[in-house]
Formats: sequence, structure tokens, C-alpha cells
Amino acid sequence: MTHETLSRPTVHALLADGTTVRIRPVRPGDHDQLHGLYEEMSPENLRLRFFAASRRSAEMAADRACGTPRPGYRALLAEAKGQVIGLAEYDTGGTGTTAEISIAVADGLHHRGVGTLLVEHLVSAARAEGVTAFTADALSENREVLRLFADLGLRTARRFEGPEVRCTIELDESDAYLSAVEERGRSADVASLEPLLRPKAVAVIGAGRRPGSVGRAILHHLHSGRFGGRLFAVNPGASAILGVPSHPSVAALPVTPDLGVLAVPAAAIPDTAEECGKSGVRALLVVTAGLDADQARRLTATCRTYGMRLVGPNCLGICHTDPNLSLDATFAAGRPLPGTAGVAVQSGGVGIALLDGLSRLGIGVSSFVSLGDKYDVSGNDMLQWWESDGRTDLALLHLESFGNPRAFSRTARRVTRRIPLLTVDAGRTDAGRRAAASHTAAAATRTMTRGALFSQAGITATRSVGELLEAAALLHSQPLPDGSRVAIVTNAGGAGVLAADACAEAGLTLPPPTPRLVDDLLAVLPEGAAVGNPVDATAAVTEEELANCVDRIMRHSGVDAVLVALVPTAVAVATGDDLGRALTRGPARRAKPVAVIRLEQALPVELLPADGGTVPSYAEPQAAARALAHAGRRAAWLARPAGTLPTLDGVDTTRAHAVVEAYLEAHPDGGWLDPRTCAALLDCYGIPQSPWAWAETEDDAVLAADRLRGADGRVVMKGHWPGLLHKSAERAVHLDLRGDSQIRAAFRDLETRFAGLLTGVLLQPLADRGTELFAGVVQDEVFGPLVLFGLGGTATEVLADHAARLAPLTDHDVHDLITAPRCAPLLFGANGARPVDLERLEQLLLRLSRMASDLPQLAEADFNPVLATPGGATVLDARVRLVPRRPQDPYLRRLR
Repeated sequence: MTHETLSRPTVHALLADGTTVRIRPVRPGDHDQLHGLYEEMSPENLRLRFFAASRRSAEMAADRACGTPRPGYRALLAEAKGQVIGLAEYDTGGTGTTAEISIAVADGLHHRGVGTLLVEHLVSAARAEGVTAFTADALSENREVLRLFADLGLRTARRFEGPEVRCTIELDESDAYLSAVEERGRSADVASLEPLLRPKAVAVIGAGRRPGSVGRAILHHLHSGRFGGRLFAVNPGASAILGVPSHPSVAALPVTPDLGVLAVPAAAIPDTAEECGKSGVRALLVVTAGLDADQARRLTATCRTYGMRLVGPNCLGICHTDPNLSLDATFAAGRPLPGTAGVAVQSGGVGIALLDGLSRLGIGVSSFVSLGDKYDVSGNDMLQWWESDGRTDLALLHLESFGNPRAFSRTARRVTRRIPLLTVDAGRTDAGRRAAASHTAAAATRTMTRGALFSQAGITATRSVGELLEAAALLHSQPLPDGSRVAIVTNAGGAGVLAADACAEAGLTLPPPTPRLVDDLLAVLPEGAAVGNPVDATAAVTEEELANCVDRIMRHSGVDAVLVALVPTAVAVATGDDLGRALTRGPARRAKPVAVIRLEQALPVELLPADGGTVPSYAEPQAAARALAHAGRRAAWLARPAGTLPTLDGVDTTRAHAVVEAYLEAHPDGGWLDPRTCAALLDCYGIPQSPWAWAETEDDAVLAADRLRGADGRVVMKGHWPGLLHKSAERAVHLDLRGDSQIRAAFRDLETRFAGLLTGVLLQPLADRGTELFAGVVQDEVFGPLVLFGLGGTATEVLADHAARLAPLTDHDVHDLITAPRCAPLLFGANGARPVDLERLEQLLLRLSRMASDLPQLAEADFNPVLATPGGATVLDARVRLVPRRPQDPYLRRLR
């Protein structure tokens, strides 16, 4: 055991059956419990563990785990409610990158995932310490441990030696391993949420006898909504409330509830939660607000100790509309319509708006969770629930914060390939954000970071609750378009113009009709119709003619969606035609999406009943166009295969870690790297840099310039001192220097103007002409590394032409990063110019992403400019800032 082993944090995680366990390093005081773990094993399990049923082996194993700390040894244990239930350990012998691993699980707790969970945590710890493989010896008849190794998702080799098997497990972080961990986590997560979302018995603790209390309102909703399980109130002053039996305490209840709803004052929350835990309650819903830090800490600790999942505090409640359950534990004014949309929100007000909107549209809700202050259950939990519940086909999220965005992103990428996932991009502004020191940090706004997360995960991000409902209506009722080509049909020219403007503003295209389509439409439309795009069917169009027009456009291969803009006319009233009915009397689920605009419509969006479904109708053209654009982006995301992480040659992570460790040892508080250390770090990742030389005296500068001069003999001199970031702004750069005299004059100028600061100069050949770009990365404390790319040079912050993606970048991500900025046409050969070397530019960004992913200590990297030419992509100026930070495994299974 090392000192680091003893200092590693304790975490809580879920077993396969949803039980909460605590994972922590072994301490000397654990000896008796570990000895007891082995002592209580059956002789057969002892034999499988130690190859002999020896009680002496148990004593020695406990001694080894709790003995004197030694290099290369690590031991982790799992405990539930204070009892040790498993142990996993590895030992490198003090040297090398291969470690021997062993596992022990208490009798009666096999097949619940204890050993697998411990090994996952041991794998994470081993990787952080440079271990690349585990080895283990097992009896060939020990099928359980052999199956455990085989099912990890890691490459495992077996070698049989008589009755024993030698297993070698490669600790490579492959996507297969992450997917296996995810699947185990999803299964455990869903199991842990069963008592919360499908409880067989519920107790409302704090339900008052007088109207007006939150607890009483929730009890009323549960009772009047005919909750399908057993329902109790807990109130020492009443025998019944609203006809529901009431008992003085949780311990006095005739059965132990799965779910406890806590609506007591904040000061009483910790003790009430403790009582619930001791009584065996498995989940808590805390609607109470105003907990102080100590109350919050005690509540969370109690839930972890007793294995209770927690929603809240400070929330609206939860509901599950399955008719066999009818769980409505909210204090919203109305009841949500049963349906197929899963909803999770942090804001109760937003939750009420979404519940009302989905009910009004007729989409309804499958389950709803108001996360509140989100001490435990999160949006990630709910995504996994909806993925598995068999009822949800649309997911709506309103999250003001993310606990583990990288895990959320992986889950969302998987879930959104099956069901649409929509969110309101809350907290877009950064009012009061501290001005950043580097170009990278200045560009990396929270809006950009969240946008990268949503874009990469395939999440439909809207800017308001109204826009969210508009998009949900179309995605719920219509097929996805194959592209962005929209045909507009209208009975009023002005409405068609408004719709055309809205489509153009939303990024949709309006292709002109082909001559054949023109003839087809003129054959069914009234005299005077104008067949362009929009198609002006005139006020004289009848219901039948409009239906035929839309059907013929639908069959046209050059159109992906149809938007019908209608206004009420006296002609239609006189003839008894209902133009809206022209779109709903046929099959609602056509091969292509259709949406209606009715300018007189009172509600922003409605779903019009149709044969076998519904058709969305919008009061504003902009709303319809936005919804179609969201659907088109989702279709494009689904059509593209999942990205892969390209293999990069020439990467030396061992040397990179050594460079970082050496710098932080000399600078414990971190800081900006000097040019030589910065260049050494970039070289570890094969990031191309302009040739350079460092000089600290005038004579050294002359000699360096002689070595660096190209064919034209011109060089650049850049001053340096600790903390210097923007050399041009400080006028610490001399360009186009020729001959020794200019080199000396430039050096003396910098030395004079920056006396007491200057530590040396960097010399480089004057670069060829090309496109100046900017690339950088900033390590977000929550989201992880964010890679930025865009137009570079001295005006990079003024022009703000940047795109961003979260690392690690896939091949698709890096393509999107290069094509997203407004300057992208310059890279592809605008105005007859030759395109830049896109392959090398992609390689540079991939290597920057890899560096940021490998090194959590990398707080910022700033490459400006990056010179892109037809012959390559080269970093001309680089700045890197390191901070002391321990690596964290974002995919390790653990509770918040």
C-alpha cells in the first residue's frame, strides 16, 4: 500500500441488483473484518480462493492487505452498511507494469457484481499508476472468477497449466470495455430506480391535517390518482388524513415502504432520513427546500449508508403514469396526461410548463422527475431508465448543471439513436465571467461548451420551453426528413413569403419545382395558381385540390418536407371546405414530414387529429421552420455512423507525463510553460512546430539566427518572460529580421524595453504565406477538455470565428470542427486558391485532443497562429499552462 492508496477518496457505487456499496482503500484497522470475511467462507470457497482450504491462508491474506504500505501494492474493499463484503488487490512486486490480482467475495453475495465492481475500480487505479496488465492464477474449476475476467470487456488470454489457469488481462481503455462498463452501470442504475419509480408502497412523511401544506397536496394526488400500491401518511397527530391511514412514525408502519416522500421542515430532514434508512426504506423523495450545508451532508451520507436513492431536495416531485401504477407524487396543480414522453427537470416551474404543454398536445408523459438540487438522481439516471422502460419514445430534459458530462454524453449518444432527446439550453450567458488570460480561455464560453456536448451527443438543443414543445410536436408526430429541402404550399401569397423567409433563416432550402412537377400541380390546382416555391394555390383552392397538391409534392424526389401555410378565407367558408382537413384526412404518418402554419391559431403549437396519428400545426412560420430544422439535424446525425478515435503514431505519453511531472515538481502551483518545455511537450505528441532556437544573449541570438535562416535569410524574434501571453500586444515581437546587425538591434531593443523581465528570446524562420488559424484547448472543471478551432492571428478574439468540440475527438468531430467556422471556405480553396492540407490539419487537432485527454494537468493550450498551407499545418506560436490536478476516470462507476 502506498500513501496515495490511503489517501484515495471513498466512493459509493451500485451492484447489479441496485444495492449501494462503498468502495474504499483498505486501512490497517480493517484487519479483523477482513479476517472475518475469509473465516466465514465455506471450505469449498476457501479452496477455490487459496487452492487449499487453509484457515492459515485467511490470516495471511488479512495480514497482507492491512500490513505495512509497500510500492506497487493496492487493495480496495467493498462494504455495505459497515460490513466488508469483498476485497480486490493487486501487486506489481514494486517494479514493472504487470500486476498480480486477487479477488474475494463474501459467501452468499456471489452473482451480484461485487467482484466485477471492485475489479473495475482496481483497473482504473492501476491505469493511473502505469500498470498495463493484470495476471491471475485460478483453478480451472473456478468458473465464477474465470467468467468475471472474460466478461470485463478487456482482452483476456488464458493458459492452462494442469488444474490451474493463468489469465492475463490487458488494461487497454478500448471502446468495448467502456461499453461493457456502461451496460453494467445501466442495468444496476435501472434496478436501483425501481423502488423510486415503481414502488409497491409509499409513505408521505409530513402530510398535514390542514389544507395548504405540500405534503398534504402530494398525499391528495397519490390518493385521488388511485396509486396502485399501498399508501400511508406519517403524522403523529392523526390516525387518518384524506382517508389515508396515518401512523406516528416510519417504524410504526405495518409494511416497509419502498418510497418515502419527505415534506418535513429542513431541520428535521436528516433525522427523518435516518429513520427511513433504519426501517429499510429504499428510496427518498425530498420536496423540502432550504437545507443548509450540514443538513445536506447528513442527508446524502444517510442515503449512501442505507443504500437509498434520492430525488431532490427542493423539487416538485415525481410521477409515473403507467395505468397499473398511477404514481403522482407531485404538488403540481394539474395531472399529467399518460403518454410516451419522459421528462426530467431541475426547475419546478419549467416542469409544470412541460407537463401542461405535453398534456395539451396529447403527447402525454410516461414518467416525470423534478430533480431539484440533484444530490443523487440525475439526468443521466433518467436517460437510462427511459431507455429501458418500454414506454418512452421521446425524452425532454431541462438541466441547469451537469454532474458528469462525459458519462452523460456517452449515455446520450446511445439513447438518442433510439429515441429523440430534447433539451432547453439553460444558462447560456456568462454574465460576470472573469476575463480570460489566453485566447483559448476567452473563446471557451459555457454556451460553446454546452453546445459542443449537445452537438456531439445528438441532442436537440432548443432555446426556450416553447421551442422545445414545438420540436417535440413534430418529432412525435412526423417521420424525419431525408434532407433540408422544403416545399411551401399556401392559399395566400403573403403567408407563403413569411414561411419562405422563416425557412431560409432556419437554414432550410427551397428548391424550385421541376417542369414535370409544375405540370402535375397545375393539373390539380385552380386557375390562377402560381407554381413556384412557395406554391400559391390561391384563395380559391378547395380541400380536394389542396390534398392532391400536397400528395403530388410528397411523391417528388426533390423535396424532403412540406410546409403548408393557410389563412382563413371567405371562399372556404362559403364552400364548406376545411383546408386543414385536407392534410389530416389521409394517412397522418406519410413518408415525409408535413407541418401546417395557421396564422389565426390561438396556441403556439397544436397537434391536429388525423387518420392514425396527428399533424403539427403552428401559429408562427418561424416555429414550424425551427421544428423542421431540428428534425433535419437529427436525421443527419442518425444517418452518420458513430465516430471512431483514430490511431495516432509517434505519441509518447510516458515522456509527456515525465515532462509534466518535472515541471510541476519545480512549480508546485503550476503556470505557463517556458518555450523549451512547451516545445518538448508538443513534440511528445508529434504536433508540428516551426523550427526554433532559444537564446539568452545577443551573441547566442546571432548564432541561432544563422542556423535558422531559410533561403531568404529572414527570421522572427520573440521576447519571453514568465507570464507573457500576448507578445504582439506587448510589442515583444520583431519580424522580418535580416543580417546580424538587425538581429543584434532587435535583441538590444527587447533587452532595454523589458529590463528585469526578459529571460530570453525565441527565434524562428519567417513563415511562408498561408491561412492563419487558431487551435487551443481549455480544461473545463465539469466538462473536461474542450478543443477550439477557428480563424487565428491578432484579431482572433475580435472576430470570434471559433468552433468547439469536447475531447477526445473522433474522426467525425474533427471534421465538424474544421468545417464549422465561417472561415472554413478559405481552407477548401475559396476564390480559386489551392486548398490547405486538410489531412495534416486534422492530424494536428487530433493530437491536440489526445494531449488534452492524456494530461488532466493541462489547463490551457493556445496555438496561435497555426499556419495552414497546401503543404502542411504548423504551429508558429504555442502557449501551455499546467496546474496540479489528479487524474479522474470519468467513466468509473460511482454515485454522485
